[in-house]
Amino acid sequence: MLFGLPSQLTFTLYFAPPAVITYYGAQRSRRNERRWNLTQWALWVRYMTLGHRPVINGGRRAAERHEWMPLRARLGERAEAFVELPGMGAFESALGKDAPRPTAGRAVPFDSKTRMYGPDAVYRARKRTGGKPQ
Repeated sequence: MLFGLPSQLTFTLYFAPPAVITYYGAQRSRRNERRWNLTQWALWVRYMTLGHRPVINGGRRAAERHEWMPLRARLGERAEAFVELPGMGAFESALGKDAPRPTAGRAVPFDSKTRMYGPDAVYRARKRTGGKPQ
């Protein structure tokens, strides 16, 4: 409105991008049937900008910056093709190293064992504890 009433061309340029994003974003994703395209796009943009932050000890400790996955590792082979494009060599340092630095400490073993109890075992356990079966 600062420049006057919009013409047919400027209105189309203003209205078309949100309409196209809404139309295609509201469709179901082909990669994940439970998500819309807009959700997939948002997750991809978040992954490319923030990267992968590992969950440490069930989320009890936040990952430090050196534990994040660098952009070059997230892009994979596309990073090399991007840097080889004319004028894109300046972004070489922004992509980071090939892989994250190894963290200190040994791997945590998972020794949990799965046990499945059938109805007969549950019934006997209830009889031992004095619970009434329903």
